[in-house]
Amino acid sequence: MRGTATLYRIKPGFQAALRPAVARCARAGVRPNHLTLAAIAVSATAGAVVAAGSSRPGLLLLAPMLYSLRMALNAMDGLLAREHHMTSRSGAVLNEIGDVMSDAVAYLPFAGLLPGHGWLVVVVVVLGLIGEVAALVNGDESGRRNDGPLGKSDRAVAFGVVALLLACGRRAAVGPVLAFVAVLGLITIWNRATETRA
Repeated sequence: MRGTATLYRIKPGFQAALRPAVARCARAGVRPNHLTLAAIAVSATAGAVVAAGSSRPGLLLLAPMLYSLRMALNAMDGLLAREHHMTSRSGAVLNEIGDVMSDAVAYLPFAGLLPGHGWLVVVVVVLGLIGEVAALVNGDESGRRNDGPLGKSDRAVAFGVVALLLACGRRAAVGPVLAFVAVLGLITIWNRATETRA
C-alpha cells in the first residue's frame, strides 16, 4: 500500500483472526452479500444508538463496539468472496454502496447531538465519501487505492472516540477532534486523487 499510514496496514492480521469464522460462514452457505447487508444493518443500529444518546448518553458506549462489528463484517465479506470463489460484479457494487450507506447511517446522527458542530460531522462524512470515490476512480492494479491517513477503519475509530467523549461528558473536546479528522480527510482525498505513485 502506498501513502501515509492507516489502520489498513494491520488488515492482514485482522483478516487472519477472522478466517475461521469466514470458513464457517462458507460451510453454512452464507454469501458475501449477506455479510455486506449485515454490516449495513449494524451501522443503522449504531446510528439509532447514537440518536438515542441525546437522552441516554450511556448508550453511546455501545457505538464503538458496533463500529468494530461493522469493520469485522466488512473484512469477512471480502475474504469470503476472494478466498471461497464467490466474487461477482453485483457484489462488488453492493460492497462499495454499502460502505457509503454505512458511513452515512452510522455517523450522521452525531450531527443531532452537536448543535454547534453538527456541520463538522456532515463535512467529515462527505469527505469520507469523496475519498472513497477517489480510491476507486484513481485505483491501481488492485482496483482501488487505500492511501491514508483517514481510511474507512480510521473513520470508525474517530467516531468511536467522539462517542466515548460524549458519553463521558467531554463535549468541549469533540469540536477539535472533528476538525482534525476533517483535515485528515482532505489529506486523504489529495493522496488518493493525485498521480499514482510507484
